[in-house]
Amino acid sequence: MKSPFVPDAYAPRVTFLAPADLFARGYRGAIVDLDNTLVGYHTLTLADEDAAWVRALAAAGIRIVVLTNNGTPWAEQVAREIGVPCIPRAHKPLPHGFRRALDLLGLERRQVVVIGDQLFTDVLGARLAGLDVILVEPLVRRDPWNTRPLRWLEHTLLRKVPRVR
Repeated sequence: MKSPFVPDAYAPRVTFLAPADLFARGYRGAIVDLDNTLVGYHTLTLADEDAAWVRALAAAGIRIVVLTNNGTPWAEQVAREIGVPCIPRAHKPLPHGFRRALDLLGLERRQVVVIGDQLFTDVLGARLAGLDVILVEPLVRRDPWNTRPLRWLEHTLLRKVPRVR
């Protein structure tokens, strides 16, 4: 069994993940976090380069679902604007939201990769759901109050994790 706190790969941000490379690795679906992965904290739209990356995933034959703990209406609005389904209030790291995303994608676990910026929600949740996971750097260093203690602990743990690309 893979370690619950070690991602399969690491990237500075989603745009460093070439859709053709993901496809070549056998991925046909991506479960992607929203806050600080696709959009910065308190940002209501994707940057042009991130929106282009989402379009490039689709062009490469990779389906995408946004899976977020964010429960605000704008989370679903952002996903709608980029033309992908969204599962809000996912309660990550619990595996239920990941299973719902798998059902939406209609793919097997081995064909799907999770991409997110947090060790204790995205990486741990992917592992609990039996999925591969790529950890990206947060887009911005600002976090809500309830995430800050976990970021400190995450930073401590990640010092020991090799940056596999």
